[in-house]
Amino acid sequence: MLTNVLRRPQGLSKFYATQARPFVPPASLNHFDFRQRQREKPRPTTPTFYTARPEFYDQLSSLESALQHAKTALTTCHLLPLPKFAREALPPRVNAWVDKRELGLKLRSTLTTSRYRRVVLVLNELETYRSISEKAGIIELQEGIRAITELFERADAATMLARGKAKPVKLDEYGRSYTLGKRKTSSARVWIVPVQQPPADKSTASLSIPAATETDSALTALLNPNSSSKSNEPVSVAQILVNNTPLSTYFPIPADRARVIHPIKLAGLLGAYNIFAIVRGGGTSGQSGALAHGIAKGIAAHDPAAATILKKAKLLRRDPRMVERKKPGLAKARKRYAWVKR
Repeated sequence: MLTNVLRRPQGLSKFYATQARPFVPPASLNHFDFRQRQREKPRPTTPTFYTARPEFYDQLSSLESALQHAKTALTTCHLLPLPKFAREALPPRVNAWVDKRELGLKLRSTLTTSRYRRVVLVLNELETYRSISEKAGIIELQEGIRAITELFERADAATMLARGKAKPVKLDEYGRSYTLGKRKTSSARVWIVPVQQPPADKSTASLSIPAATETDSALTALLNPNSSSKSNEPVSVAQILVNNTPLSTYFPIPADRARVIHPIKLAGLLGAYNIFAIVRGGGTSGQSGALAHGIAKGIAAHDPAAATILKKAKLLRRDPRMVERKKPGLAKARKRYAWVKR
């Protein structure tokens, strides 16, 4: 009790309002106009008003509605869904959309990477529908989609798309091609000349040689031109000279020779071309890879039908792998010295 007295300040006491407010009947308040006090909130013009970025979501919803209209139109024309083989037959989509910063300025909103990718996915799908409508000959739909996608393309789209394209290999007046192959620090300049078939002799015109025998003899002639055959099979006149040296002499390792001949075997053109090359830099592994790269590019120029096979085998692009540099304090790129306690 004494403790409570000490805790409570002297002269302070609590008062409670026991008298209630006077009752006012509602009928006496009819002369008051409460509508002036109640402010009516304006109705939002768009459903995205309550989001953090209404401008961005408005543009995205308009793009998605355009995508849905295009999809409905193609479905009505029985062009969707496309079978897998028909979708793979479409030309590859090559676009140059604006970057994240410029797209944010167009949409009047700061874009994150996920929002930017979301817009690009819709644009890519629109471009796919445009190519389908172009193949089907639906001009109105094609022009409508094109008018939308042009708003989001870069100003220098044509220049940027042409920058990554490789220059086509041209044949000279004699049917020869010149290509450049690279691998690691090696480079190879390759000249490919089609083999001039000698006129058929009347005495041997009636003899027919199986295709497998011709391929084996051509492969043997390329790998080892000094080998002699006791049979009466015609020796292939095709040859590969590297720095004015036969292939088997310049590359003594079988793996290097197999790497050089791999594009020719893959295209099924053994014995069809004479190949002359000048290689510089690197070792035998890099030089053989550079020579194979140059040969593959030349074969694709001579025989466009074989370009698809070589492209799927990734022989038409330069191998980007390089030797990793040595690090300071290490024995090699990643090898460490043995730890010594003292």
